[in-house]
Amino acid sequence: MERSLVLIKPDAMKKGFGGAIIGRIQGKGLKLVAINMLHVDRALAERHYAVHTGKPFFEDLIKYIISTPIIAAVFEGDGAVAAIRKIMGATDPAKAEPGTIRADFGSNIQENATHASDSPETAEKEIKLFFAGREIFDY
Repeated sequence: MERSLVLIKPDAMKKGFGGAIIGRIQGKGLKLVAINMLHVDRALAERHYAVHTGKPFFEDLIKYIISTPIIAAVFEGDGAVAAIRKIMGATDPAKAEPGTIRADFGSNIQENATHASDSPETAEKEIKLFFAGREIFDY
């Protein structure tokens, strides 16, 4: 069974969309196996977005993700990574297909409601980053 990390970002949290987003993913048959509401600190944010270090938008990305608590969740299912990315839609909500999470809940390319792992390998790293020392359930 494949697993993927999902982050419900500050814009979605401020608007009260956390439960709806989790429900949409579960509604597509993916199993929620871990969940944590947390306030991301700068060190975690920099590790998570390390691939963007040195890019012009890096600092704005960090400030954004640490601005308010988020939800980190792990979902499991056959082809979970691809399935979740399809449910979420394009990174830019303006380009996301109608009915996707980002089209319905996102505002712009940065405030796009969610993050999801882009590959099984990335998912494994991101899950370890956000769930170190926390139980991931198998049921």
